[in-house]
Amino acid sequence: MVCLDTLIRLRRGQRTPETPQRLALPEGMTAPMGCDAVGVPAELGPEVLPRLPRVGCVYADGTHWWWIVPSDSDYALKWPEPVRYVAGAVLPDTPAAPDLIHKPVGTIPYTPPIPLYLALCRATGTTPAWSRPISA
Repeated sequence: MVCLDTLIRLRRGQRTPETPQRLALPEGMTAPMGCDAVGVPAELGPEVLPRLPRVGCVYADGTHWWWIVPSDSDYALKWPEPVRYVAGAVLPDTPAAPDLIHKPVGTIPYTPPIPLYLALCRATGTTPAWSRPISA
């Protein structure tokens, strides 16, 4: 006779835990400052792209465009909603790795974070954090 605890343990053993996807840099690229990723809803991607002076690696899945930025590009910076910032370029809720849709010339994969931040603020109608009034 099999007890309930055994059945539960067997059922849990059948599940395969979802492994978060890490954005892999293209062959020959180096990330001397580490890398994080900024996720932008897919409909904003084409609007943001032409506003940037330099575009690094950009990946896309059905719902987001993911921009590679140097590690800690969120330090003292609140990215506007609905943008997602992920440390280590690890995408926790993505079942499959997004496709690379833009590869920069050279070996550095980064999009400069401040121009990206400003372009995203403009696209989302958000005032940049340093321009907001301070409340006492």
